[in-house]
Amino acid sequence: MATYKDIQIYIKSENGYVAKTCWIAHMKELHGLKPRISARRISPDKRMHPCPENKKADILAAFKHFGMVSS
Repeated sequence: MATYKDIQIYIKSENGYVAKTCWIAHMKELHGLKPRISARRISPDKRMHPCPENKKADILAAFKHFGMVSS
């Protein structure tokens, strides 16, 4: 499975911005993948920074590129 850094590098090269790790973790959770839980996370049940709607497709494309989810 690709690392968070791999995903960030791919999104940067394809879309020109660096995705936040919390966005990647949120998308992993939405697609049934096991996200890494941050040591700084205040509550395991609440997200402070969920993935914005306009970034979800880019992160999903990265997951597909790395074979983490099927099309």
